[in-house]
Amino acid sequence: MASSNHSLQPAQDAQGHNASPQLPDGVKNYLIDIDGTITEDVPNEEPERMATCEPFPDALETLNRWYDEGHIITFFTSRTEDHREVTEEWLNRHGFKFHGMLMGKPRGGNYHWVDNHIVRATRYEGRFTDLVLEKKTVEVFKGS
Repeated sequence: MASSNHSLQPAQDAQGHNASPQLPDGVKNYLIDIDGTITEDVPNEEPERMATCEPFPDALETLNRWYDEGHIITFFTSRTEDHREVTEEWLNRHGFKFHGMLMGKPRGGNYHWVDNHIVRATRYEGRFTDLVLEKKTVEVFKGS
């Protein structure tokens, strides 16, 4: 696991108060699921499969390219802290480049991420390709 060497840029809110710093323009902060996204969908109840499953080749190629382009890659998984060591070893053995790993994502899907920063969601549907812009209907807070 590599550490991020991106220098955060200072930011201010509409009233001129200091706000959380932000990444430089053009740098994306990718949060990538593991099970069912970069490898087969392995449930926490079958941890023995975590060490033997194979990565999806297009995921490895695409994520490492994004890393090499200067973007931040963080794996965000429903695997528990008990599975951190086997997961990190698996990622390293298969050559995934990444900056961090967040364990304990809520299980069950139907995720709604609420944040004060821009969030762009991309649903994985079987393979990694170049990202394209499409207009979609999204839920927003009333009056937004």
